[in-house]
Amino acid sequence: MIDKPRKGDNGVDLPLQEYFDALPGIVSVQDRDLRIVHTNFRLREFFGDPGDTPCYTFFKRRKDQCPGCPVVESFHTGERSNHEGVIIKKNGEELPVMVYTSPIKNDAGEVVHVIELAADISDVKRLQRKLFRTQQRLQQFFDEVPCYVSVQDRDLKLVAANRRFKEDFGDEVGGHCYEVYKHRSEPCLDCPVEGTFADGQTRQSEELVTSMSGEQSNVLVHTSPIRNEAGEIVLVVEMSTNITPIRELQSQLESTGLLISTISHSIKGLLTGLDGGMYLVDSGLHKNNQDRLEKGWEMVTRNVDRIRSTVLDILYYAKEREPEWNDMSVKELVDEVYSVAKPKADQHGIDLRLNVDGDAGELVGDPMALRSMLVNLMENAVDACRVDKKKTEHLVTLSATGEDERVRFEITDNGIGMDRETREKVFSLFFSSKGTEGTGLGLFIANIVAKGHGGGVEVDSEVDRGTRFTVTIARDRPAEELDAPAE
Repeated sequence: MIDKPRKGDNGVDLPLQEYFDALPGIVSVQDRDLRIVHTNFRLREFFGDPGDTPCYTFFKRRKDQCPGCPVVESFHTGERSNHEGVIIKKNGEELPVMVYTSPIKNDAGEVVHVIELAADISDVKRLQRKLFRTQQRLQQFFDEVPCYVSVQDRDLKLVAANRRFKEDFGDEVGGHCYEVYKHRSEPCLDCPVEGTFADGQTRQSEELVTSMSGEQSNVLVHTSPIRNEAGEIVLVVEMSTNITPIRELQSQLESTGLLISTISHSIKGLLTGLDGGMYLVDSGLHKNNQDRLEKGWEMVTRNVDRIRSTVLDILYYAKEREPEWNDMSVKELVDEVYSVAKPKADQHGIDLRLNVDGDAGELVGDPMALRSMLVNLMENAVDACRVDKKKTEHLVTLSATGEDERVRFEITDNGIGMDRETREKVFSLFFSSKGTEGTGLGLFIANIVAKGHGGGVEVDSEVDRGTRFTVTIARDRPAEELDAPAE
């Protein structure tokens, strides 16, 4: 059967062996015992004469049948099969091959032989190894770039991220960039990635991002398009460089100027009021007018107190002021804060309520600092209700409860509330959601005051539902303050 001649296209009889020898691969015909009964020239050239040796010994120097043998599979199923493997040439060199098998059947349809063609894929393997090494180098470069690198699709989903990105923001491939970077529920305004998708131009912007640990960083963002073979933009790569140390240095310089600008008008007004009070005191003394004297002295006292409060805020910002520790009543402190906030609340029709636990007791702290902190939080709550136009009734509650070692203050409101991005920035220096009405100094200092008293401030808020600030203060003077050397 093997040597039966056939006619070629030109009508000339050609022996089957010439067809075998002309094939570009390594060809063998095997019986059910996996013995090679026919070969082509290329097989004999590379591997020699198989004789009576089974294929697994001849090709692979094995003593037993190869697992997953495609020849055995073709004998069993009567179908073609293929797999990738390695065979050993007569000089001992390994040759990677792609093996294809096909059954040869008799007139009864029984598989009597299987023809096996092994195609040399050395060049393919060489290219695969080269490609793999190139991919490894590119991945190493991608991972070791000293900035955050991500690749995003048109839906702003992350399709790839480098090692540094994953370390700080998590392995969030598949998530939206604005959720991962900024904990937002919707895309950022003026998104540089969207801009690059729109016109194919590179973009640069500065953003504030939040890591898994809650740490915020200033980053300089660069975006660049990735195009397919047709020149269409399919992805955008975003590189973000952490410039927080630079911004912190700039902030120290800028904030000093901003602080001076912020308080200059206030100081000017206070000095004018002080001059007016001094005039009334002076004229009251000369004219022996007791009413004018008392009114003038009240103005002087009030403006001196305001100047002192402003100076204390500045010193807290500069981190130079030492707390003035005193024993104080929690109820008296809350009552004073309530009296300060109530006129503004009444002016805007906001219900202001006070709830003091009978066990609140006393604490050791700086009365002026704690008063300033709580007043700041109360004024923020009143403002949040004042600008809320979606509700007809607004309520602000100031609560104080006592524990064994701590005192807890809560200021709640049903005002406009805050989204997650705003909550994460609310204690940042000069961040304000009030526009030109706020300086961004109050909450920053409030947080410093709470920490200086062995506690902290937490915020829980939801847009259109309201906000709750929870301030926890140590009842006694913190240990580090007790151990500090006297000035």
